[in-house]
Amino acid sequence: MKFGGEWKNDAMEYSAAMRRIQPRAASPGSRLVRAAALVVLSTILAPLSIGAPLAYERIRDAAAEPHNWLTYSGNYSAHRHSPLQQIDRANAAGLKVLWTHQIDTLHKFEVTPLVVDGVMYLSEPPSDVTALDARTGRPLWQYKRKLPNDIPVCCGEVNRGVAVLGDSVYIGTLDAHLVALDAKSGLVRWDVEVFDYHAAVSVTVAPLAVKDKIVVGMAGGEYGVRGFLDAYDAQSGERAWRFWTVPGPGEPGNETWAGDSWKRGAATTWVTGSYDPELNLVYWGTGNPGPDWNGEVREGDNLYSDSLLALDADSGKLRWHFQFTPHDVHDWDATQVPVLMEGVVRGKRRKLVLFANRNAFYYVLDRETGEFLQGRAYAKQTWAEGLDDHGRPMRLPNTAPTIEGVKIYPSVPGATNWFSPSYSPLENLFYVTTLEMGNIFHQGEAIYKTGSLYTAGGARTIPEEEPYSEVRAFEAETGKLKWAFPAGGRSRSGLLSTAGGLVFGSSPEGAFFALDSSSGKPLWHFQSGGTGVSNPIAYAVDGKQRIAIALGRAIYVFGVEE
Repeated sequence: MKFGGEWKNDAMEYSAAMRRIQPRAASPGSRLVRAAALVVLSTILAPLSIGAPLAYERIRDAAAEPHNWLTYSGNYSAHRHSPLQQIDRANAAGLKVLWTHQIDTLHKFEVTPLVVDGVMYLSEPPSDVTALDARTGRPLWQYKRKLPNDIPVCCGEVNRGVAVLGDSVYIGTLDAHLVALDAKSGLVRWDVEVFDYHAAVSVTVAPLAVKDKIVVGMAGGEYGVRGFLDAYDAQSGERAWRFWTVPGPGEPGNETWAGDSWKRGAATTWVTGSYDPELNLVYWGTGNPGPDWNGEVREGDNLYSDSLLALDADSGKLRWHFQFTPHDVHDWDATQVPVLMEGVVRGKRRKLVLFANRNAFYYVLDRETGEFLQGRAYAKQTWAEGLDDHGRPMRLPNTAPTIEGVKIYPSVPGATNWFSPSYSPLENLFYVTTLEMGNIFHQGEAIYKTGSLYTAGGARTIPEEEPYSEVRAFEAETGKLKWAFPAGGRSRSGLLSTAGGLVFGSSPEGAFFALDSSSGKPLWHFQSGGTGVSNPIAYAVDGKQRIAIALGRAIYVFGVEE
């Protein structure tokens, strides 16, 4: 194997040794081996300052460190925008691959890497973590998790990333654990069970580090689980709070679930949210109610499914909620990324949250109160006449799934999905990958069994239809379309905007591209041969800007040669 930059054989031997000893139980002998390995590591990696503590304040003030990518969406506001401008409209055509890192699995690679002081941390599916030299891609350490072979998962053995706080790296695992790793070595500091995986709960989300806590969501909605969002003490792993996204008896909202349907209500939390330090509120989207396509067994609005939650970061208490699709029967999870910004709406400057929903509507909410301010369709939809003054959809008749099937837009994948949008404060534009596609929805029988799929129906493609995707740019406060760029078939690409006037994205046909952020004009592309199902990032090392993204089964890092 070839590595860029200077490299030492003992570092390669250390990396291999770490992989061998990682799963073993602690013993006097193994502790000695690990201690010796750490001595070797500290000597080899000292120039990188690997594991230098990442204080919460640094994440809060991420704009002061544009060379790093410190949290899932780049900053707490989830802008996924880089202030770096070394790569710009004038030189983007000169982008070249500088290094790649291959993974040894065929699972979908949906990660957003983090970069902290010259070290890239990424999760590899299903539940592994790798640290790389961000300059060259050479491996520094790897955590390999042994997983049970009986984990029920509906949609692939994936993982979308890690969190870093202090001198620890945090990963959620497919068998529903949260693990803290030493950032310097990859050794386990603590490992706590979030939930019993036999109940079909898994963790695929990138955790969010907030103050002294690690906030983590869960997946498993297609199995009739009861959703929740957790926070854990970053030092001890002790659970600090849990918010149940499906309220139980005696809790506000339980009356929106007929009978005992709340027990199987889903409303999972499988995509990373955002955070407002001034308001101390965590914003997190929730998934569809269960079962997916038969709403007759769960009459009511089904709170807090398909909602945006604003939770107090210290206590987990609900400050407000906004439900996008009450009583959803089309599997339109509201697990998209909430984007925070300030703007003028209805004649008043406000703290806003922007949300391009899977249901094909774009929403602007007041993030202090949850008040609905603005909304409009941003892709083809045939299920609602529009939104009323409170943002509640005005449903059209005969749009619920039937045994025979009914054609509805958007499709199950929605007008967009989990992959991240981007917001450019320079352009005041909101960028999102959209899908124009419908489905024929049909209803099935709702039979619940622990650990088995509980969807009660399904959806099929429309034979005469040719789905297509576009990168679309909208005026942030209004949702009015500014420009659109064709992005191939069914794209699942997140986006990145930069101060260099660029928007980066990828196509399902394997192209990674750069667009002019103000006009959508294509400026550059690279054919990787691997579908992009992840989110690009920007960082810098040695004063040189880089663009990184997972394409196919590899991390690609690009730069402009001098």
